[in-house]
Amino acid sequence: MKRKLITLVMITICFLLQSTILKKLAIGNICPNLLVIITASFGFMRGTKSGMYVGLTCGLFMDLFWGGLLGFHMLLLVMIGYFNGSFQRLFFDDDIKLPIGLIAVSELSYGIAVYFFSYMLQGDFSFGTHLFHVIIPELVYTILVTLVLYQIILHINKKLETEEQRSASKFV
Repeated sequence: MKRKLITLVMITICFLLQSTILKKLAIGNICPNLLVIITASFGFMRGTKSGMYVGLTCGLFMDLFWGGLLGFHMLLLVMIGYFNGSFQRLFFDDDIKLPIGLIAVSELSYGIAVYFFSYMLQGDFSFGTHLFHVIIPELVYTILVTLVLYQIILHINKKLETEEQRSASKFV
């Protein structure tokens, strides 16, 4: 129960940061996608179920507050959480290459999916322009923020796992 509450608080903080402070710190109207970072991180740290639940919650926040179509971002982030959760067996705490690579792939996939379903289906066929002016800059900005945010998420996850192991050993 404590893990779920802390996870919800982390999601809420990331959502609030992304929708307030990071909008003010946007470079060229581009800001990092903290909700993709947190969804991918929980996916490869905790597995497919946890990644999907976090993706569902993050996507719900995005759909309710930013999106026009309820369920679009939820579906994208649930798929990102599931995809990253399938790499849980390859995840090691001290190796940052896998998390950075997975978050980069997740952000790139997210950007392309948003372009395809939000812009191209409405008649905007300038993929190259969108790729070089929105998707790639957002990808770079997200990776830079990942270097800091991932360490925080990892630290919280380690503390929660240690606490869960201690409380589990009391019952044995």
